[in-house]
Amino acid sequence: MKRVPSAIVIGAGFGGLAAAIRLSVRGYRVRILEKLDAPGGRAYVHRQDGYTFDAGPTIITAPFLFEELWRVCGRRFADDVELRPLDPFYRIRFDDGETFDYSGDAATMRAAVRRIAPDDVAGVDRFFEVSRALYETGFEKLGQVPFSRFRDMLKIAPDLLRLQGYRSVHSLVSRYIKDPRLRMVFSFHPLLVGGNPFTTTAVYALISHLERRFGVHYVMGGTGRLVAAMVELFESTGGMIRYESAVDEVLLDERGRAAGVRTADGRYYDADIVVSNADAASTYRTLVPGHVRRRWSDAAIARSSSSMSLFVWYFGTKRRYDDVPHHTILMGPRYRELLDDIFRRKVLADDMSLYLHRPTATDTSLAPPGCDAFYVLSPVPNLDGATDWSLEHERYRQRIEQRLAATILPDLGRHVSTSRTMTPLDFRDRLSSFRGAAFAHEPILTQSAWFRPHNLSEDIPRLYLVGAGTHPGAGVPGVVASAAVLDRLVPNV
Repeated sequence: MKRVPSAIVIGAGFGGLAAAIRLSVRGYRVRILEKLDAPGGRAYVHRQDGYTFDAGPTIITAPFLFEELWRVCGRRFADDVELRPLDPFYRIRFDDGETFDYSGDAATMRAAVRRIAPDDVAGVDRFFEVSRALYETGFEKLGQVPFSRFRDMLKIAPDLLRLQGYRSVHSLVSRYIKDPRLRMVFSFHPLLVGGNPFTTTAVYALISHLERRFGVHYVMGGTGRLVAAMVELFESTGGMIRYESAVDEVLLDERGRAAGVRTADGRYYDADIVVSNADAASTYRTLVPGHVRRRWSDAAIARSSSSMSLFVWYFGTKRRYDDVPHHTILMGPRYRELLDDIFRRKVLADDMSLYLHRPTATDTSLAPPGCDAFYVLSPVPNLDGATDWSLEHERYRQRIEQRLAATILPDLGRHVSTSRTMTPLDFRDRLSSFRGAAFAHEPILTQSAWFRPHNLSEDIPRLYLVGAGTHPGAGVPGVVASAAVLDRLVPNV
């Protein structure tokens, strides 16, 4: 009888689940070990007082990646998950109260641009053409291709130069768009994957085309419903998940190859391959002995640049705010200066920009009748900064509440019926994220593609990485695509 090879996957986030499904379909016997008591990782679900809160991602922008995942299992994605397209994608509110509805419809967008800055209509069209070219190269051609060798990077250098990948996203946008408000509108997307628009490589401007081409979708039932469907899909292939099983060590054989793991409760699991969906920096720093790490030594990790972190407030209200759309981005009075405080100076500023998610605008099942569920996140410095979140978290929550009450949620304080927060300390302690970063390595050019931790470990044979900290990067599309990269790297059964 032919021996069935085994795989251990560390973590049941989007990347770990997608990798586990693909490996199981290819004939591996797969077990996922998850630190938390439920799946999802950053897409964990909080339920309290009759409200349901998605902890992390709120939108799906590349449904074809999930459709492919279901297809390799001989199933239809639409049979298990209902996506609802959003229009507008976001409402952007400037500090003076002016708003801009960001839509996928070209005519609607031109009209919105013309209302604010008529001279920029043609420039926005040219920017979208550049975004399309970046998508075709940066995502379609390279998003599921491994960068295991430096010559892989050299091959794409001409394309990066041609598409101005050496610029920042904001610099690229500013080449085509002059109005300062529209420069904010079309350059904020790197923040969705942990990057500073003023330093993130212009390749990430591809997100604008990705959204425009495939839409921005909400999962009915919440993003947690998609996670649950992926778990069901994985288990239908014969895979197993063990929760509350934090991995403490990747075991190596006599040849230095990954051969299994040891969990915090003292259990040992042998495996032919190990796939880590845990934070890449933490995988190397805490799970792999230092003497076998040449590329990702502790010193190399310390020199790396991490993304910003997030402060997230989840709250329910005992009334509905029906004039508030599904997504609102509230810009603060400063743009570049605030980002400089967050990314370079790493100080908690007096002002803030906010991302407000009101899922009950689309799906009333997430709150009791007549109520609303919200989450609002504020980009904040990672734990390289000096903020003491054990002292600051409630003060900062109150500042966010005051900001929302003064802008789009009047009398908010009187109507909050349930509340919880997440700080950079939670990213570090609950999600094992290095420096409490919300999106792993910062997506600058020198930390992209070959320069990121590789999907096949440079130091440990048979150790593979998926998730935000490896290629192609953070965000749901990047994380799910990282699992597809493994199909080119993991040996066939």
